Amino acid sequence: MVTIKSNKEIQLMRDVCLIVAKFYEQLENKIRPGISTFELNREAEEIMKQLGAIPAQIGYDPGISGVPPFPAGTCISINDEVIHGIPHKNHIIKDGDVVSVDTVALKNGFHGDAARTFIVGEGTKEAHRLVDVTKQAFFEGLKFAKPGYRIGDISHAIGEYVKSQGFSVLREFQGHGIGREMHEDPGIPNFGKAGRGIRIEPGMTLCIEPMVIQGKPDIWEMDDGWTIVTEDGSLSAHYENTILITENEPKILTLR
Repeated sequence: MVTIKSNKEIQLMRDVCLIVAKFYEQLENKIRPGISTFELNREAEEIMKQLGAIPAQIGYDPGISGVPPFPAGTCISINDEVIHGIPHKNHIIKDGDVVSVDTVALKNGFHGDAARTFIVGEGTKEAHRLVDVTKQAFFEGLKFAKPGYRIGDISHAIGEYVKSQGFSVLREFQGHGIGREMHEDPGIPNFGKAGRGIRIEPGMTLCIEPMVIQGKPDIWEMDDGWTIVTEDGSLSAHYENTILITENEPKILTLR
């Protein structure tokens, strides 16, 4: 069921999402060659706590048989890892790596969710283009995140833009509603037909999150039950924000 937030709930969403925005401003300076994803996650969790929120992903149980609860406060995915990378002591970040970080903050019973992709050092021209396209795909979808449109309009805009740039979207995972729960209705795919899905209404809080693959869209899941990797070894990127639907233009809550 899609939840329409009250004014009080919207303020609580604004508060927790502002923490997420501040979190990424501080985390960017921590991502450097030689640091393990385990240590980066440790520093990320400390930042979140210092900002007054709980890293909500720790212990998150997807409710899937055989898949353990997520063990960390951030998903850190590198290069061909699209999403849900588990931080590990032996996973060392190198110069030129494409590093995606996805985190969820919890405060006063409400969640804020965002993802960013960083290029370590100079990086390749193609890596920069991938990250730029992924970010722009979010803003292409955002154009339709207002009353009068449907969820399918957001999905269609993202998918068509990514396709026009010669990249692929991850089809098996999607954006979502958010609030008291980390994942709420509606689901927001990154592809689809315009004019489909539920109507967008003021008071909805949504996570729009393009997950873009440089090569073919085929993926596989690693043995840890979480990490999703491109089948052809191509690079990937992830960009996400929590937004609020208003009577007019949408508000991005996880940017300031």
